[in-house]
Amino acid sequence: MDELYEQNAKIVYHFLYSRCHDVHLSEELMQETFLRAYRTIGHFDGSCKISVWLCQIAKHLLYQHWRKSCHEIPSAMEADSVPASMTEDVERSVLRRFELMDVLKDMQKLPDKMREVMYLRITGELTFKEIGEIMGKSENWARVNFYRGKERLLKRRMQEDE
Repeated sequence: MDELYEQNAKIVYHFLYSRCHDVHLSEELMQETFLRAYRTIGHFDGSCKISVWLCQIAKHLLYQHWRKSCHEIPSAMEADSVPASMTEDVERSVLRRFELMDVLKDMQKLPDKMREVMYLRITGELTFKEIGEIMGKSENWARVNFYRGKERLLKRRMQEDE
């Protein structure tokens, strides 16, 4: 079980964080995900990657949490959730944070599925194949949505700069 955790904890955490944008909730639900997986490992049939199965458990736990707390999906990330690089000077790090916040805010304007694909790819560092499996779509669908999302963001940026 330790090996399973070490290999998949980062994926599950980034998956949860891409949906709720809450560091503490993501960590808590990640732990609960592995606890549930440990209890129900006998039900894993091997029809998908173990990381996909774990993300499905995590997704259901997150939905349960939202139902219990009547919590809505947040519309933007909190500024303190993006760590500043320790090696850069303060000015650069502040500028980068503002730029990142602008991009993340722009991503909130994308359609739900497209936004989710982009978060999973960027913050979750998942492959397009993994994203397709998680979302119940094809690898190509994930690639196309990521590309189109990128194009929309670039187009908006160009329009704002004019």
